[in-house]
Amino acid sequence: MRPVVALALASASLLALGALPGAGPELPERLADTGGGSQLITAVADSTDATAGTLDWWDLRDGHWTRTGSAPARFGANGLVEGTARKQGTDTTPTGLYDLPFAFGVEAPPAGTRFAYRPVGPESWWCEDNASRSYNRWTDPRPADCRAAESEQLAAFPTQYAHALVVGFNYDRPVRGRGAGIFLHVNGRAATAGCVSVPADAMRRVLQWADPARAPHIAIGTTGGPTAITRY
Repeated sequence: MRPVVALALASASLLALGALPGAGPELPERLADTGGGSQLITAVADSTDATAGTLDWWDLRDGHWTRTGSAPARFGANGLVEGTARKQGTDTTPTGLYDLPFAFGVEAPPAGTRFAYRPVGPESWWCEDNASRSYNRWTDPRPADCRAAESEQLAAFPTQYAHALVVGFNYDRPVRGRGAGIFLHVNGRAATAGCVSVPADAMRRVLQWADPARAPHIAIGTTGGPTAITRY
């Protein structure tokens, strides 16, 4: 593609998200809700069929949202779906606005990390067994009622889970069958099984930036349609 064409397309994409000077309010100012804090992460795809998009992180300063960082993002192998309609095992990323309960990782936390950070050990699991009392919870070790075949041994994914943030999808009051183990984590080789992923350096920067005292949330959605990020 010729550079002039690429530049035109990039400008059009930024204009759609309100990122160019004079393009109107920044993206967080157009959301229905930002979680009530002064930090926000947005993860945006062009459509529900997309497996790639953009992750931005924002600070609320003097009443206005300012973009602090940006990185390319990956989504589920089967795209995105409204969070309340999601089904477990569909490899779709749930759209919506979610809190970020805690961070974890196979590697030590990046310098300056303020989130509660759980080190991944050989017996650290994320239980995804719908029949378990520990459904959609970190367990260390794996309880007897949580089948290994239905769960994720976190240490088995040293690249993806070098550093991660738990996304509060289906977390506070888990609905069986809706899905478990949705994280913001480091890129693997391709699209995710429903998480949002970013390059390793971006994940480290997010953890160094995020301050739980400022109640950061993550908003996941598309640029338009029923799953438009501005609906959340």
